[in-house]
Amino acid sequence: MGFVEVKNIRVYAYHGCLAEEEIIGSKYRVDIKVKADLKKSCLSDNLEDTVDYVLLNSIVVKEMKRPSKLLESVALRIIRSIFIECEIVDWAFVSVAKINPPLGGDVESVVVSLEETRC
Repeated sequence: MGFVEVKNIRVYAYHGCLAEEEIIGSKYRVDIKVKADLKKSCLSDNLEDTVDYVLLNSIVVKEMKRPSKLLESVALRIIRSIFIECEIVDWAFVSVAKINPPLGGDVESVVVSLEETRC
């Protein structure tokens, strides 16, 4: 077993419960860590035998384009898409951070993290 991580994926999206968040949008940071059997790819040196981190990035970009009220919903969609698109992934961890959220104070970010194991 091994891990593949894609860190600090930066996107602009339109998530939130406030009406203005759906119009103005905000900056987000997404981190992914997945667990998979990487023995075959270690020996074959073939992209088809591993977790393609370009695909992981594209999943994040695609799912972040779909507005949601809650970051929890976005994170779960990302995990579910990873399991659909990457059959060798057994476990996934996703962290979605809203940068400078509209909380009425000086807050760097709010973060929601989820982890799931393939059923």
